[in-house]
Amino acid sequence: MGFGSYDESEQDNQEYNTDFDDEDGVATGESDHNGSVDFEFTASNDELLSQLDEIKDET
Repeated sequence: MGFGSYDESEQDNQEYNTDFDDEDGVATGESDHNGSVDFEFTASNDELLSQLDEIKDET
C-alpha cells in the first residue's frame, strides 16, 4: 500500500462505543445562578476607545 491508501474493508469493521454512563455527564443544575449582576460604567466611549488603541500599540 502506498502513502495515504487504506483497505476499504476496514471501514466496515470499525466499532464505536456509544454506551454512555449517567455518571459521565455534567450536572447542569449544580451551577444555577438565581441572582442578578449590575455593572457601573464610569468611562466614556472615547476613553474606552483610547485605552483600546493603547493596548493595540503595545503589541
